[in-house]
Amino acid sequence: MGGSNGLRPAASDFEARISRGVEKFKPLNIKEITISVGASEPFSVMHVSDTHIVKVDDRDGERKIRLAAARSRYMDWGEHYLDEAVAYARDHGMFMMHTGDMYDFVSEANLDFTARTMLGADWFVCAGNHEYSQYVGEAKEDQAYKDASAQAVRSALPNDLVFASRVIGGVNFVALDDVYYNFTESQHAMMEEEMKKGLPVVMLCHVPLYTPEFCRSELEAMGGRCAYLTGVPVEITSTYEPGVTYPEGEEWRYRKVQQKADKPTLDFIGWLKEQKLLKAILCGHMHRFFEERFSPTAVQYTVGATYMGDAQVVHFR
Repeated sequence: MGGSNGLRPAASDFEARISRGVEKFKPLNIKEITISVGASEPFSVMHVSDTHIVKVDDRDGERKIRLAAARSRYMDWGEHYLDEAVAYARDHGMFMMHTGDMYDFVSEANLDFTARTMLGADWFVCAGNHEYSQYVGEAKEDQAYKDASAQAVRSALPNDLVFASRVIGGVNFVALDDVYYNFTESQHAMMEEEMKKGLPVVMLCHVPLYTPEFCRSELEAMGGRCAYLTGVPVEITSTYEPGVTYPEGEEWRYRKVQQKADKPTLDFIGWLKEQKLLKAILCGHMHRFFEERFSPTAVQYTVGATYMGDAQVVHFR
């Protein structure tokens, strides 16, 4: 989720326990939900997110080997729980959907793992911020930063990461990139075209969209520092407390700067709330389950982190 270590303080108690091995072998925690969207036939999806695989090998260099050693203290069970989720989906005839952060940082070994994983099931995915992260929080993450690894990342995953759509059972699943807390005018235009198909729409994105209770909850957990949501009103992001002071030239490190929604983002979200065909939003990023109504016709479902043993089965009807 950005910052110095990419981990949310709200999860620190769990991470402290797994670092001692207490929760190492807990069962996969599957939360089941049913969404009535008007599907032409019923089907189910295994929704996972934030697996944070931390693989490296000799191709990746000493610095990334050290990074993997440090990060694996928290995220060593992502592969185990992902295997369990894929096996469950296979045994129950489900599609697989991943809403970002398959791995923790870009490495040759992580990209190879991702490509192999995508061959083992029927996947539809969107990107997370860690899909493009080189060393986790070490540099300003913007389009130029993303472009440095975009081609390699895209080659490991089954669909386009900026915008992609797929129809399953009469339902149009649309995946968008909002990993840096913004949507573009181009994405807005493409979503308008998808709505013209007249099918019920389920949107996938990594970062959850602003909803009032989720924002309040995150601000409380983060001591007012930020909410980690896309499209938070400017009157709220302007109050984010930095907690630290960064030197001149590094203002980009402030959460109120990183997470400030621009006009295209706010326009898109305002328009999206009015779309009667939007039936649900699936997302991750927060490393915990949360549900809240986004619009009159759609609820946003945030799934817990795979590396912490969480997964979500969604039955579409």
